[in-house]
Amino acid sequence: MGLLFIMPWVIGFLVLQLYPLVSSFYFSLTEYNIMSKPEFIGLQNYKKLLTADNDFWNSLRVTVIYTVFTVPGKLIVALMVAMVMNKNMKGINAIRTIYYLPSLFGGSIAVSILWKLMFQDQGIVNSILNVFHIPSVQWLGSTKMALPTIILLNFWQFGSAFVMFLAALKNVPADLYEAADIDGAGGMTKFFRITLPQISSIIFFNVIMQTITALQSFAGPMVITGGGPLKSTYVLGLKLYTEAFSYYKMGYACAVSWIIFIMITIVTLVLFRFSSMVVYYEDGGDF
Repeated sequence: MGLLFIMPWVIGFLVLQLYPLVSSFYFSLTEYNIMSKPEFIGLQNYKKLLTADNDFWNSLRVTVIYTVFTVPGKLIVALMVAMVMNKNMKGINAIRTIYYLPSLFGGSIAVSILWKLMFQDQGIVNSILNVFHIPSVQWLGSTKMALPTIILLNFWQFGSAFVMFLAALKNVPADLYEAADIDGAGGMTKFFRITLPQISSIIFFNVIMQTITALQSFAGPMVITGGGPLKSTYVLGLKLYTEAFSYYKMGYACAVSWIIFIMITIVTLVLFRFSSMVVYYEDGGDF
């Protein structure tokens, strides 16, 4: 009876997850363009990626930069807003809802189009700068500004991390702050000695999830810049898409997808390896 009830999930896992995973690995070892049968070539796709494809190394560099700035930036903003929202004041529930609303559209094409319109040469951002007699900035047309502009989009979409931080802050025992007040501790001391250790597990979880999301980024760079200018926003997700649906090199694209998967696995394992050093546990762990 138990197997009968979990059968829909088992079928979904086998058909929609395990089979695509295994088949993509097989295709990554082949030369495959959809129109003809896959031709097994071993590790040639991986060899070409790592030794002869300059676009891959550029995409890897862009993806790493994007991830390094996006993850901590989004989490810092989310934690700051959560701390402000963790106050008892009139209408606070409505304010929290308003702050969370943008995340309901997180990663959507519509939000990316809106961001592109805001930061184009004649967009609202440059119009506001011109009001204060500040020259317009080529936010999307400059190789130095395009990637930071896309990173800013992710700072704005912090809702999921914000909700988890807010829940974690509400679970911090009030008596810890009361004891700190009696001892004369200041705000910064309470933040670093009480708040951060108590919510460190949620911080760690958010770091893991946001890192995985950032390494797979696609929608924003695709819609806003298409990977330009001069491939300065050409993340690995765009590299995968281009190889698969522009050049129809499906085997090569599958190899790119497995490189991304391996990156995510390595980063996750490294983070878990050092988690005991930064996550506080009630049973005696250290922060």
